[in-house]
Amino acid sequence: MIKVPDPVPLPSGPALNAVAREAVAAARHRLQRLRAVVAQRVTRDGRVDRALMDHDQRLVHGLAWAGTLTASLDATAAWHETALAAGRAGADEDRLLLIGFAEYLGQLAHGIVMGQNEIVRDAEYGPEAGGAEFAADPAVAWFLGCDLRATRAALAASLAEGGQVADTLHDELLDQFRRELNRFATDRILPVAHHLHLRDELVPQALLDEMAALGVFGLCIGEEHGGLGLGKLAMAVVTEELSRAWIAAGSLGTRAEIAGELISHGGTEAQKARYLPEIAAGRCLPAAVFTEPDTGSDLGAVSTRAMRSAEGSWQIQGAKTWITHAARSDLMTVLVRTDPESRDHNGLSILLAEKPRGSEADPFPAEGMTGSEIGVLGYRGMREYALSFDGFTVPAEGLLGGVEARGFRQLMQTFEGARIQTAARAVGVARRALELALAYATDRRQFGQALIGFPRVSDKIAIMATETVMAREMTYAAARQKDGGRRCDIEAGMAKLIAARVAWSAADASLQIHGGNGYALEFEASRILVDARILNIFEGAAEIQAQIIARGLLSGGGNAV
Repeated sequence: MIKVPDPVPLPSGPALNAVAREAVAAARHRLQRLRAVVAQRVTRDGRVDRALMDHDQRLVHGLAWAGTLTASLDATAAWHETALAAGRAGADEDRLLLIGFAEYLGQLAHGIVMGQNEIVRDAEYGPEAGGAEFAADPAVAWFLGCDLRATRAALAASLAEGGQVADTLHDELLDQFRRELNRFATDRILPVAHHLHLRDELVPQALLDEMAALGVFGLCIGEEHGGLGLGKLAMAVVTEELSRAWIAAGSLGTRAEIAGELISHGGTEAQKARYLPEIAAGRCLPAAVFTEPDTGSDLGAVSTRAMRSAEGSWQIQGAKTWITHAARSDLMTVLVRTDPESRDHNGLSILLAEKPRGSEADPFPAEGMTGSEIGVLGYRGMREYALSFDGFTVPAEGLLGGVEARGFRQLMQTFEGARIQTAARAVGVARRALELALAYATDRRQFGQALIGFPRVSDKIAIMATETVMAREMTYAAARQKDGGRRCDIEAGMAKLIAARVAWSAADASLQIHGGNGYALEFEASRILVDARILNIFEGAAEIQAQIIARGLLSGGGNAV
């Protein structure tokens, strides 16, 4: 099927991993030099200056991407090492590591791809950044000098013949959970997902009920409140499997995740008792109501306000936009300004606002609230809305935690988990893009042979498979860190940043392999492309994410790097 060139003997197994570890060490050293160069440019009076960061945004964001690629290499080396120790690493795992390291080390040495038309070159940082020394490091130079044509062809050929790259979590409970969700997603969601997407229909209630029965909505909610009491790694695995079938299915858990974490960490005991069991059981569907038309990612500028009435209830006035699943939700977590004198995040609070579930005929039956649907390219199945509040009433006990002006801090506590979950959604989308590309390239024949026999096609498939695993392992690494009780805001952001890029590139490559058929609505590749595109935007656009990561690195954060 694929004409595999005669391979040049390359190290394998532990010997290969040892070279990879040396390359990771070199990448970390290079990152420190980059950090020093950027810090010199954006620091004023001993502190990172926002105006200077904006002025040198390109180099600042390049630093964030350098840190992200370095952390991805580290996570991939750790995956390979663990697979070796468990006796689960073979030729394909070696091939994947070779391809991934050659690619990401090459970007670090010669040009980091922040976007399809944005490549940060080493020369932009100057000689002090140590680019030449990095490229000359023996381990780095070895990877950069490898001719991997045969390696890429062999990996693609193996995958075409049914080969599977190691994905075990070395935890029987989690591995079993993965298998169960994989079967459910394959049998119950995949057969209907594209049809529902084309008709712009909501995820059917019957599927929601089945997901609830599997525990999808209560994964991270404590057992004392009806949840499974599992961690972020389990959440990532479940989200990945559901998103592989349809991103809408994987995204339904995001709303439960955000609301559950807000209430678990910031709610009163009465609020926990009232809402957490209902969310875990899938009887209460939450919606996150944060974004406004004129603020976007600048949550500190939120203007929607809530004023106390004479009897103590809250009256909400203002507008929100890009609110996912708003009509069918039962509970809104609404970010509002309760201190009218404040002009920043210090005057914000979160209200737990119950509402009647809407219908197709009457999507917003609640008094004091109206909404209009926003038509979107992809990411369907839950629908997006612009909301307007005009005296919408929330009882006094709806103030999260019972204390005003803590909303921004309460919301920040959820961002790590939300970004890990978004990264997992991206991994699931990338996996489906790969599956579709592999099936089409194997079955479709041109000029007397299967498409996968052409090097540019098999190369795409090998890179898709490699980057998907690298993004997956970066996501799992952040989840494990969170589960271990360690701060992982930088790592969660990095996972989201790299996984979103991988999902988009995989979806684009998959459609390219499909050719004109991929552009036809009837082919699933068209849906994967438009679904993948949103991942670089929501839960922090790529540019915002890079800014946050860079600021964290400049402040000395980042456990993985």
